[in-house]
Amino acid sequence: MVDYHAANNQSLYSAGGQQIYMEQENDWDRDLLLDPAWEKQQRKVRASESPGAAAGACKMRYLLFLCLLAGLKKAITVKLQYLHWKDGLAFNALIHRHRPELIDYDKLRKDDPVTNLNNAFEVAERYLDIPKMLDAEDIVNTARPDEKAIMTYVSSFYHAFSGAQKAETAANRICKVLAVNQENEHLMEDYEKLASDLLEWIRRTIPWLENRAPEKTMTEMQQKLEDFRDYRRVHKPPKVQEKCQLEINFNTLQTKLRLSNRPAFMPSEGRMVSDINGAWHKLEGAEKGYEEWLLNEIRRLERLDHLAEKFRQKAAIHESWTDGKEAMLTQKDYETATLSEIKALLKKHEAFESDLAAHQDRVEQIAAIAQELNELDYYDSPSVNARCQKICEQWDALGSLTQSRRESLERTEKQLESIDELYLEYAKRAAPFNNWMEGAMEDLQDMFIVHNIEEIQGLITAHDQFKSTLPEANKERESIQAIQAEVQKIAQYNGIKLAGNNPYTTITPQSIDKKWEKVQQLVPQRDQALQEELARQQSNDHLRRQFANQANMIGPWIQNKMEEIGRISIEMNGTLEDQLTHLRQYEQSIIEYKPNIDQLEGDHQLIQEALIFDNKYTAYTMEHLRVGWEQLLTTIARTINEIENQILTRDAKGISQEQLHEYRTSFNHFDKDHSGVLHAEEFKACLISLGYDVENNKQGDAEFARIMGIVDPNNSGAVTFQAFIDFMSRETTDTDTADQVIASFKILAGDKNYITAEELRRELPPDQAEYCIARMAPYTGPDAVPGALDYMSFSTALYGESDL
Repeated sequence: MVDYHAANNQSLYSAGGQQIYMEQENDWDRDLLLDPAWEKQQRKVRASESPGAAAGACKMRYLLFLCLLAGLKKAITVKLQYLHWKDGLAFNALIHRHRPELIDYDKLRKDDPVTNLNNAFEVAERYLDIPKMLDAEDIVNTARPDEKAIMTYVSSFYHAFSGAQKAETAANRICKVLAVNQENEHLMEDYEKLASDLLEWIRRTIPWLENRAPEKTMTEMQQKLEDFRDYRRVHKPPKVQEKCQLEINFNTLQTKLRLSNRPAFMPSEGRMVSDINGAWHKLEGAEKGYEEWLLNEIRRLERLDHLAEKFRQKAAIHESWTDGKEAMLTQKDYETATLSEIKALLKKHEAFESDLAAHQDRVEQIAAIAQELNELDYYDSPSVNARCQKICEQWDALGSLTQSRRESLERTEKQLESIDELYLEYAKRAAPFNNWMEGAMEDLQDMFIVHNIEEIQGLITAHDQFKSTLPEANKERESIQAIQAEVQKIAQYNGIKLAGNNPYTTITPQSIDKKWEKVQQLVPQRDQALQEELARQQSNDHLRRQFANQANMIGPWIQNKMEEIGRISIEMNGTLEDQLTHLRQYEQSIIEYKPNIDQLEGDHQLIQEALIFDNKYTAYTMEHLRVGWEQLLTTIARTINEIENQILTRDAKGISQEQLHEYRTSFNHFDKDHSGVLHAEEFKACLISLGYDVENNKQGDAEFARIMGIVDPNNSGAVTFQAFIDFMSRETTDTDTADQVIASFKILAGDKNYITAEELRRELPPDQAEYCIARMAPYTGPDAVPGALDYMSFSTALYGESDL
């Protein structure tokens, strides 16, 4: 600048020089964006000044501008004199303002100007490439330093620092872009990990739920049922929350990618939201079948235990009856017996056959029970079959032996004449009565299982009917005892010595009385057992009513809440913030309803512990209410997330509340089925109404497919309200582009087609500089140098235009 004016013999502060500095001042104002109010005031001053004073005012404004550039507005008082440059502090302040790491301004001393000036000149020459045009001693020793030389030297600082400001602006833009990309990558990694963990848990859980290996005992099966309850109450609810959070994170990530002009996030294969929903659906299918299988197995084992105990009782009674029968049938007492004894033996044998026929039903019952145990896959079937086989073989042997003895007695019947009719009558009447008493004792001790009040009342009615037959049975017992008494009376009257017990039967009057007393004792015990079971069934009925009352309130409540949420998501009342506040309050009211669900779970547990399998007072099941509750929590969380994403979109794209209302009105108009989304045909009708050429032809189909690829990147076949807003407002948003980022890198690289690691570390923060270095490919162009990095391919990869 000094050479130019010297060559033209023109003073810097002449009228022509004033014009030159005015032009330079205007350029500096534009580049550095000085305070507009200050500039306005200065122009008023210039307009009022005379031509002679204009040059001096220009110098004053120029020096004031340099002071502002150095940040010294408060530190240095600007006057018309230029003595402030003599102490060197102003030069050091200029450098410290833009490169504070080069000068420790606090250590400079005003009383040592030569040191200050030399320090500023040396630093400017070494680090800023500004030649040393002034001499420190000349400035200090001259009363008024050469103003033109100082102004020329100071102008060099402006040119040196203006390039640094451009680099700083470019670095700030790159930092912003990289920060957005790093945040998105972090969200993608979080989604992948959360999706992997959830899918792994589902993969481990489904085989457990699909395992249908039955246990042998009720205790083991009830433990399985308890394990399943723990899974439903403890292990599954956190996973439901994880699944909901996963969907929320995915939607938030897609919204942020759209707002930052990035391509949509596509999770790795098998980890899409649809894949997780499919796996979750399979899990719930296995879960539903597993609980039903558990309850059926418990019923089966309960039935098996009852049948097994009944089999053991009947088998024990039969084995007790058959004990000694084979020995009796194989004895040869008729060979040496008298005629009367033979006749007695024959009658006795007839009575035995009657008794044998009476036991035929019991044997058939034992075989039928054993067959049922086999059909129900009883775990101890081999021992049951062995015992049943032994009873049947013994029964066949008894039948053969009975037939053989009858034939032997009939061969000698002609030699036998006398038979005591009274003994025979006693035996014939005592045997059925004895069999009736044994059957009565067996029935009175028989186990029973009922599931409702009607069944136990039926047993009580049957027992009352049995008790009504006891007086008639007692008369029969007295009649049988009277026959024995008549035998004793005749014997005494005729002086007959009885050889022993009744030859026709082993049933004695004492045994009949003993069994009758046993029946009398068992009747009140049976009464007590039936009444206790009646009380238990009444308690179960109370549990049913208690559960039904709660379920019949909670079920409709959940349905009403689901419908209300659906209406809220479609209607648009108030601002988005008002809707979000309302939904969160709504969500809190739903969460506060949770104790009612917990109370119902407690009632349901009491019902299961009481082995209650049906409830005629309600159509709701705990499973149905659990699913409804989980769907309610998921729906309110998803609706809140949609509103939050709409707020993000509105703030990022500058959409007004009226525009949002118009978007919602248009969306609801074309959402004919009120599903909350626009299906493909509904969205096409909307586009046609907006003037898009998507008619049913080849060109229209191609355009519609392109638009669907934008609003539905996951190919779900439906357009959400959030995607609809993004599509409607995509043209009005100012977002960063790959070309802008490339231009910023080009500034940092000094207009080169490549950039070095050293330049990145100098211009960018350490973490983002290392991020770029790790991901930039080596530059292979003809002007490449060692260590050159390709910032162009890196920038296009950030926006999905190439592979990173």
